[in-house]
Amino acid sequence: FVKDELHGKVAFKTHFGEENNRNFISADLMKPLVLELDATFVETNVLYVSKRRYTESHIKLARDHGFNYAPIDILDSKGDTIINVKTANFDKIYTGKNFFNYDSYVIFSHFKGHGSAGFGGAIKNISMGLASIHGKMAMHASDIPQVKPSKCVSCGICVKECPVDAITLNPLKIDKDKCIGCAKCIGECPVEAFSIPWGSTSERVFLERLVEYAQVLSSQKKMVYVNVLANISRSCDCVRHTPKPFMEDIGILVSTDLVAIEKASHDLVDKKCNCDDAFVKAGNPSGKFQIQYAYDLKMGNINYQLINIDK
Repeated sequence: FVKDELHGKVAFKTHFGEENNRNFISADLMKPLVLELDATFVETNVLYVSKRRYTESHIKLARDHGFNYAPIDILDSKGDTIINVKTANFDKIYTGKNFFNYDSYVIFSHFKGHGSAGFGGAIKNISMGLASIHGKMAMHASDIPQVKPSKCVSCGICVKECPVDAITLNPLKIDKDKCIGCAKCIGECPVEAFSIPWGSTSERVFLERLVEYAQVLSSQKKMVYVNVLANISRSCDCVRHTPKPFMEDIGILVSTDLVAIEKASHDLVDKKCNCDDAFVKAGNPSGKFQIQYAYDLKMGNINYQLINIDK
């Protein structure tokens, strides 16, 4: 089914797992499909400082986690591509420069909890997963990076690397009128004097932004969605030390309908939990607005039919 829906050069978007994370989906699970499709693993670098912020260490970590049987392309390793749009929250979408090098995408997502989004599935794997660092900042933050002048050693790297000359030293300061929110300073500073302004965006707006990024990016290329309902904990695979799964594995869903697969996945998790929202029960905010908003934006169908191929 997946192969029949795809054409041309295939990108395989999955999550390689943060360092010390043990809940991410095993590379072995997807290996037969990746090899059958002759696909390339694709990812983007993350907003926060870790091995996955920098292309070379990001790829090495992926190899260490078993993703060593296919090429890896960090889509924003050579910078951004800007897509001009008109959504409720954006007039520009920032993705990796290599995004348009592929004809089709497999969005292979670990369906699990997320501290800010409630849950992370295919929508988040497209939006946050295919956005460049600038795009990730645009979704997360409604303010410029936070500054800790007491940490600054006046090395000048941030001043040199800032593309709009918004940073000055002694004391360390960002000119809010000049800052474009690219977040380059966060990754370049050797003493982490800059940080992400977590909490500057409301929960509802953050979810809207996630969905709008997914809407734009999914409309650019043919995509097939695979959600793996296994190792389901309250935390994302970006977390270094994840809690243990709070339920048994359920299975794998495949669809060409983004809304339907997210709705079906959440319904199955809730049914297994015997509750209205398993991720709220686990301690997260509800992420169900992602599904409703995507439906309102006509990104797919809220109704679905499950076909059990094991039977």
